Amino acid sequence: MSWAGWKVRLREVRPADHRTLIGFDRASDRQIGGYRHWATHRGAADSGEDFHFAIETLHNRTLVGSIWIQADPATGHFSYGIGIGPQYRRCGYAADAVRVLLAYMFELRRYRKCEVSINGSNFASLALHGELGFREEGRPRDTELRRGEVRYPVLMGITAEGFAEHQPAFVAARGPVRPWRGRHWRTPRRGRHWRTDHLRPAR
Repeated sequence: MSWAGWKVRLREVRPADHRTLIGFDRASDRQIGGYRHWATHRGAADSGEDFHFAIETLHNRTLVGSIWIQADPATGHFSYGIGIGPQYRRCGYAADAVRVLLAYMFELRRYRKCEVSINGSNFASLALHGELGFREEGRPRDTELRRGEVRYPVLMGITAEGFAEHQPAFVAARGPVRPWRGRHWRTPRRGRHWRTDHLRPAR
């Protein structure tokens, strides 16, 4: 199964994806403590309520990244890690993938809250989650020193109600999920800096 947004869809990770995902990891090795597409999640993916999805573009079905979800049905909370290949960043793929994931987990799986921990020096990720409607919930005192850099986590969260309020155009126009429409279906090209925030809901 797969779930589509405006620019990407989430689908199962296939054996043919492994080499590309490992290549993303190698290209990002200089980013200490960053998301690892394959090595970190290889043993934990698809166990219980943990899932590892590939992120694929709708335009030409290119594998651009992956997302790993950890969920706790007992509490109704879940978290995730997401990574986009270095050559595919700043194209809106991460934001669209997270929107699809939140819609799927909140609407279909009936989870109540998503919580993420972000490196305090990762300003791009902090800004991205802020635009998606996440709110900062705390900054633990625990810090980590790596190669002279002090690292600290920033806890951010969003509820199902908060997502529906902050992303009305996405929820109304696309619905909670959209199935894959076939290999020849294409979205209009809007340029690499096109954003979905200004879309009007579907009539």
